Amino acid sequence: MSDRLNKYLALHLGVSRREADELIANGKVTINNSPAVIGNRIEPSDQVAVSGKPVGRDTKFTYLLFNKPVGYVCSRKQQGDNPTIYDLIPRQYHNLKPVGRLDKDSSGLILLTNDGDFAFQMTHPKFYKTKVYHVQLNQGLQPLHQQMISDFGVDLADGKSQLGLTRESDDRKNWTVTMHEGRNRQIRRTFSTLGYEVTKLHRSQFGKFSLNDLKDGAIKTTQP
Repeated sequence: MSDRLNKYLALHLGVSRREADELIANGKVTINNSPAVIGNRIEPSDQVAVSGKPVGRDTKFTYLLFNKPVGYVCSRKQQGDNPTIYDLIPRQYHNLKPVGRLDKDSSGLILLTNDGDFAFQMTHPKFYKTKVYHVQLNQGLQPLHQQMISDFGVDLADGKSQLGLTRESDDRKNWTVTMHEGRNRQIRRTFSTLGYEVTKLHRSQFGKFSLNDLKDGAIKTTQP
């Protein structure tokens, strides 16, 4: 059964289909030693290579847990003066792609892999993966605002945001936040809409994966 080349590359390299198309357009992909073009389909017997390195159904998948420190961006490319997580990750893992990102000012659990199917199942909303964060606010959260966020949701530009909230401190500044989505800066934007600033945001759990005792900036291999 044939398959679209960009889908095949995305699955086996842990990249998006757009990134796969860029590899093809840049002449880095071959099928049976011939240059590939965007839109190609491949058969199970075809030999696919990227920059001369075979990419096949027997590709060995790797899965990492990483405890991201504050101040690092989840990108391979340098963004201004900000260091990237790849400055901390050993070079042999630089082919792995983050599964769900954290912004520069946030810390905690990041998954990295070259398994595109795993990445899709962890991030697509239909799979309903639970994420747990520990959040500190610049001021105590008013009970009415707590109810708005947890019971009714807060309207954002890209839709309603409803978060599970559990109080961690008597001053109402520290909260455990549970969510199943992953929109860009959703937690920060939700609290900001009601007049609060998130001063700390740390992810401790993503689906079945938890940081446990993994130290700041450290990595360890895991299994899906």
